[in-house]
Amino acid sequence: MDIHDKIKYIIEILNLNNNSFAKLIGVTTTTIDSITNGRLQEDGQRKRTKPGFDLINSIIIHCNINPEYLFGKSESIFFDHEKDNVGLKLPKVITVNESGKENINFIGIQARAGYLDGYADPEYIEHLPSFSMPMLKNGTYRCFEVKGNSMTNTIHDGDFVFGRYTENFDDIVDGRIYVIVSKFDGVVVKRVLNRIKESGKLILKSDNRDGNYPTYSIDAEDVVEVWYVKMYASKQMPDPVSIYEKLHNIEGKLYELESIVKKDKV
Repeated sequence: MDIHDKIKYIIEILNLNNNSFAKLIGVTTTTIDSITNGRLQEDGQRKRTKPGFDLINSIIIHCNINPEYLFGKSESIFFDHEKDNVGLKLPKVITVNESGKENINFIGIQARAGYLDGYADPEYIEHLPSFSMPMLKNGTYRCFEVKGNSMTNTIHDGDFVFGRYTENFDDIVDGRIYVIVSKFDGVVVKRVLNRIKESGKLILKSDNRDGNYPTYSIDAEDVVEVWYVKMYASKQMPDPVSIYEKLHNIEGKLYELESIVKKDKV
């Protein structure tokens, strides 16, 4: 394969499309399309653009790609991380109630700034508000207040997400929402693609398609904690019944009236 096909293959094995791959490495979708599919010429043929140094370097960095693979000197696509030594551990601090059952600690907007420094500090955790919820069992849970609009329309600014602690990267399921605590980004709520085995990274995506919330990746060694969002509580009340639903109801009533009128005429 030439370098164009290798880039196309990398996109496939990462389970991405040209758009999400472009966001991941910081270029436009048009740029990736021109490399993988080519630009349409006047004679009807497609001419593929040769990727430049900056783009190749970005692929190597963001996707953990072995540069020798791209230039035909190796068949190993990814750098060999010591994956078996990379993992998550149980939360360093938990609190319990008078009955000896684990509390759900609450990390609000004000507390989030200090959580990265305090997640392993017993005094910090013990001073967080705590409560219990009988429906959340079989695991360690924490409640995080959502900050920002990157997950709108699924989860809104000011909502509360209840996360169950994830002990192993292998347990992270593609497409689900997690609270990721990392060394450089702090606390974020994102939809996650698990690429730990392939490239030693998690790919974090936002649900909000209206704003500038690019997809990006994070190295496994930079991840401090992962919490799988099992439940959330929202301050946003659902919108009123849409005009389309009202029309459907009216159409149904008209149909019933027509049926009654036809029966009366018979």
